[in-house]
Amino acid sequence: MNTNYEAGHFDVIVIGAGHAGCESALAAARMGCQTLLLTINLDAVAYMPCNPSVGGPAKGHVVREIDALGGEMGKNTDKTHIQMRMLNTGKGPAVHALRAQADKFAYQHQMKQTIENTPNLILRQAMVEELIVNDGVCEGVVTQTGARYTAKSVVLTTGTYLRGKIIIGDLQYESGPNNMRPSVRLAHHLKELGLEMVRFKTGTPPRVHKSSVDFSKMEIQPGDEEPRAFSYETTEFITDQLPCWLTYTNEDTHGLINSNLHRAPMYSGAIEGTGPRYCPSIEDKVVRFNDKPRHQIFLEPEGRNTEEMYVQGLSTSLPEDVQLSMLRSMEGMENVKMMRPGYAIEYDAVVPTQLWPSLETKVIEGLFTAGQINGTSGYEEAAGQGLMAGINAARKVQGKEPIVLGREEAYIGVLIDDLVTKGTSEPYRLLTSRAEYRLLLRHDNADLRLTDIGHEIGLISEDRYQRFQAKRELIEAEKERLHTTRVRPDQEVVQAILKEVNCPELTEVIDLAQMLRRPEISYEHIHRMAPAPEVLPADICEQVEIQIKYDGYIRKSLQQVERMKKVEEKRIPTNIDYQQISGMSKEAREKMGKIRPLNIGQASRISGVNPADISVLMVYLDQYHRVLAGTGTDE
Repeated sequence: MNTNYEAGHFDVIVIGAGHAGCESALAAARMGCQTLLLTINLDAVAYMPCNPSVGGPAKGHVVREIDALGGEMGKNTDKTHIQMRMLNTGKGPAVHALRAQADKFAYQHQMKQTIENTPNLILRQAMVEELIVNDGVCEGVVTQTGARYTAKSVVLTTGTYLRGKIIIGDLQYESGPNNMRPSVRLAHHLKELGLEMVRFKTGTPPRVHKSSVDFSKMEIQPGDEEPRAFSYETTEFITDQLPCWLTYTNEDTHGLINSNLHRAPMYSGAIEGTGPRYCPSIEDKVVRFNDKPRHQIFLEPEGRNTEEMYVQGLSTSLPEDVQLSMLRSMEGMENVKMMRPGYAIEYDAVVPTQLWPSLETKVIEGLFTAGQINGTSGYEEAAGQGLMAGINAARKVQGKEPIVLGREEAYIGVLIDDLVTKGTSEPYRLLTSRAEYRLLLRHDNADLRLTDIGHEIGLISEDRYQRFQAKRELIEAEKERLHTTRVRPDQEVVQAILKEVNCPELTEVIDLAQMLRRPEISYEHIHRMAPAPEVLPADICEQVEIQIKYDGYIRKSLQQVERMKKVEEKRIPTNIDYQQISGMSKEAREKMGKIRPLNIGQASRISGVNPADISVLMVYLDQYHRVLAGTGTDE
């Protein structure tokens, strides 16, 4: 290594400019911290090495939450997408999910431009090889060229670059995604510092040339005609959308895969890392679901100004010749030209139970980690963690308490709590089923849940906050109008609308809120029965309808939250010696000692901890606090 030289002092340094790093650095800088964002390659800022899409079930909720807190992913997607669709519209509002096909290159350029033009933020190309750690406190970084940058907080967002290894058939070589340089020395250094690491794997499918595809044999997948957006600030919508296309694997495809399994790295033992359960390779799908005659394959444009198309659903590490044969076995791709082969990539990740809920590491003070280094998969999960790590790194510099979102407040809260409390034995993907309060954590109400927090920490402007408050007041006023306005059986327009939707006629006087609770009745029908004094925006109408229609279910969820809050409020001192608690199982003592839960709620969610262990812990804490009170000692 070159002789170190002092290259500058910052409040916050962020290592890595993927989706976690971008959100982290922007948040810290916008909160007033002098921030340095370091990346191996300036041309790979906000790069999408896998599917160029944003959103989907649970993930779309996270993007909206990021926006409600003052993050960038939603705004950036709204400016650069080539298609947007609302998924699960036939189901209840809790699982409605917005998904955008991004223009891979426009997304990168727009995010890089935003970063370059953000005050307090410097973007620089450098390979970080070491952290500066003194007495268990992280004080900066050292780069490959010998530059020594000091800081009060450091955020690691290295994605899949740590000891990255690409695997295609028998071929293996050290690399980050898409033949980028890997980060090798830093991976070894983190182990030297005492961080426990794990080896994970992910993969990507081949890319094909658009003009070599026969789309007449495929099913078109257009975007929604209705303008949609992730960000609550978006007012201009992209209407010139590009379609995606659907085809399927078949018996020939599956035969090719089965006859070449001996050449598949994941079955030959060449891959040591654990892969993602919810995004399996095509060879894994064919083996695990051998009763299925076909699997969906989507062809998705990588951007407006490229002929490359992403073959969604065909992630693979089979040899290149087998990949081409697989592609050509499917309808519409008989003469396809492959532009890039698919590959598997192995990388090192941090065991996330070594983190506090703030995403600061327990081993090294002032060091935060976010994104795929914490064992997650997906751009959205990375960005959500990056935003929270950036916020908390900045608040540490400012001498403020960290912001920790509860499981009842946000999918981001569910994601981080799952990671730091339960850990993960495979790349973690957020699912709506992971959230016990998913009726409260809807796609439509992220701003109502989180804008107050975003404003409080300084990421939501005063102007935006005033508009948000006006929206909230309009919702409450319209709900009040519906609860106090009555309709009668002798109103012809009312009975006509009920007949139109095959709903029983009205036989008594009821208020409009009661009417709206009928399954057949929508807010549009209510408006026709008794119009509001002023025309309300669509998002106000949507909120009023959901909040009134699902009021009973929402109140039940809120009651569950209140019960859980009492448990969450029972704090556990971090210096408790769990080995001294007799009556608790050995597994519970070991796991609690390692994770050091901050409250009874978190302790109860640790894998291997049972209700009896929690009861013993609560008795112990009562005695502990009585002793403290008797001695007059503070915790």
